[in-house]
Amino acid sequence: MDKNDAKIRIEKLKEWLKKWNYDYFVRDKNDVSEAARDQIKKELILLEEQFPEFVTPDSPTQRVGSALSGKFAKIKHLYPKQSLSDCFSIKELKEWEGRIVRLAPGEVFDYVTELKIDGLNLSLIYKKGKLYKAVTRGNGVFGEDVTHAVKTIQTVPLALNQIEGLSLDDYPVIEASGEVFMSKENLKKLNAQGDQQFANPRNAAAGTVRQLNPKIAASRQLEMFFYGIHFEASSWIPHPESQKEVLELLQKLGLRVNKKFVQHTVLKTITEEYERWTKKRDSLPYEIDGLVIKVNAVRHQNILGSTAKSPRWAIAFKFPAEQSTSKVLDIEVQIGRTGALTPVAILEPVQVAGSIVSRATLHNEDEIKRKDVRIGDTVIIQKAGDIIPEVVEVLKELRTGQEKPFNMPTQCPVCGGGIVREEGEVISRCNNPKCFAVHQQQIEHFVSRGAFDIEGLGEKVIEQLIQNNLIEDAADLFALQYADLVQLEFFKDKKARNLLNALEKSKNIPLHRFIFAMGIRYVGAETAEILADFLELPTHTIEISKKQQRSQMALFEEETESETMTVATIDDFINTLASVELEALNSIEGIGEKVGASIHAWIRELNTTHYLTKLTKNGIQLIPSLAGKSDQLKGATFVLTGTLPTLSRDKAKSLIKQNGGKTSASVSKQTDFVLAGSEPGNKHDQAVKLGVKIISEKDFLEML
Repeated sequence: MDKNDAKIRIEKLKEWLKKWNYDYFVRDKNDVSEAARDQIKKELILLEEQFPEFVTPDSPTQRVGSALSGKFAKIKHLYPKQSLSDCFSIKELKEWEGRIVRLAPGEVFDYVTELKIDGLNLSLIYKKGKLYKAVTRGNGVFGEDVTHAVKTIQTVPLALNQIEGLSLDDYPVIEASGEVFMSKENLKKLNAQGDQQFANPRNAAAGTVRQLNPKIAASRQLEMFFYGIHFEASSWIPHPESQKEVLELLQKLGLRVNKKFVQHTVLKTITEEYERWTKKRDSLPYEIDGLVIKVNAVRHQNILGSTAKSPRWAIAFKFPAEQSTSKVLDIEVQIGRTGALTPVAILEPVQVAGSIVSRATLHNEDEIKRKDVRIGDTVIIQKAGDIIPEVVEVLKELRTGQEKPFNMPTQCPVCGGGIVREEGEVISRCNNPKCFAVHQQQIEHFVSRGAFDIEGLGEKVIEQLIQNNLIEDAADLFALQYADLVQLEFFKDKKARNLLNALEKSKNIPLHRFIFAMGIRYVGAETAEILADFLELPTHTIEISKKQQRSQMALFEEETESETMTVATIDDFINTLASVELEALNSIEGIGEKVGASIHAWIRELNTTHYLTKLTKNGIQLIPSLAGKSDQLKGATFVLTGTLPTLSRDKAKSLIKQNGGKTSASVSKQTDFVLAGSEPGNKHDQAVKLGVKIISEKDFLEML
């Protein structure tokens, strides 16, 4: 980026960061997520470091707090407030430790970690042990007087506890710092009651302490945790010599602290604590957005000191954001296994939810138009868990006029075939049945984990197989020979033999996975299971070798001493499914008319018959659904969480279905049992909250 472009970008970022910060901190509005603001601020910091001549005193990177609203009296802080520096990765945390070690050579640090509550920072001033003023952070020097609202918070004492040997009259003027917050449950209740909807607990807490009517503030049941204290050095109260002693003194005075603080001697245990809370944060009744790490000894804190903006001895280690911002470098179109054209934003790489994201789905043409996504835009992207990253919003305020609108192609970008968009659908599709991209995607789906699960068949291998005319479709995979494979790039003897073994192992496949592998439009893994349970296929018994038996047990996790297996043929599948009337398909719970029509049409297509015949010829056999073989668990719904001692999750689900039960992904009042193993997630906590019975693997096996 040249100087002129940098100057324009810096000015844009400053302008909108100021507006967003004002909206967030003063007006309690949350039009842009905190994660997006953090990312924009980070970009501004990097640009200002690169071009220091453009740093100005009014830059959002140069200030501690926020502006004052003007509605409340201004109160000067007894001790100026600073904001913490942030880090977002273990690498950045190690860099912070490296800096403080260099500033204090020869010193050995220990640390205290505290949960970073997502709330509103307040300072409470006590005179002679009585609450005198409650003040917001404000701009770090002056804050707003919100005493009237804070007095309604039940966890805030109006008078401090007496320390033995002292009367409250002996107490110095004390300023205690903490975070006021609203629990998740109270936020839910508040949003259900009122016309005003709060986006998050932090906004709700900020809006509540600024309520002019203390009765409204009291009804919202705010809470507060304390973590800092300042008072005159000449006082009767001994000064704490460490952050741990600060927290102990706060508790002694009757000021509530979050007891989940931990003392550490090495960075390794801090990172372990961080990883633990990254996974468990959802189980807490309040929101946290990271850990605060502080050098424990006050002597060390004094040695390290502060910059103009923040203490050097503390840092906020924030959790991976599920949202972030990036720039759209280009928009490409991907072709899926059903010929669907999906526009994808090519992004400047950015970390989201703990992984680097450089591509995000734009879903379809209508979504691009609705969000007005253009090449060159700064966008908010979102990735939660295993969800595919997506563009959720365009920051149009940061446009320069150089952005380019995107138009969907009128021909398939891979094969040049025609593009059709059926009435009532938002998806455009390539209508060329021989499209290379469609072809490849279908095969990749066929070999994927939820389908045939064939190891060694990645994108590049499949591409070579198609280009070398070794396969026309997935059925041809089972006809591959050793000589075919060793001619491929990077394929040597061992790799070729491993792939042939993997193909052989996969030939006997559970019916639901076979249906999913077929790539029928609208039929995902869950619908495939529903259809497999519905179909009653005629079966026969086959003998398998010891080697095959071991591979089948590993693949299907069905323990058996028998050397036989019950299977159905693909012809059985064709005949059974083709005999089901459309009305019957439509009436299956969980399928419906749209999916039913797709399945009904698919089984009657000539291409389907040809494809299934090839699979039969190449030795594929089906293992019918085990659902309903006994009724021990009939009508019971199970949710699984944690790691079970001996059963894999797939094995446990199979046993539940085999005995007439069903599984669900989430806990609700309709859940009968939560089957919990070690390190359960928030499903366990939800079960406790709803009163759902929690059982162990031993309990479960005794039910069978």
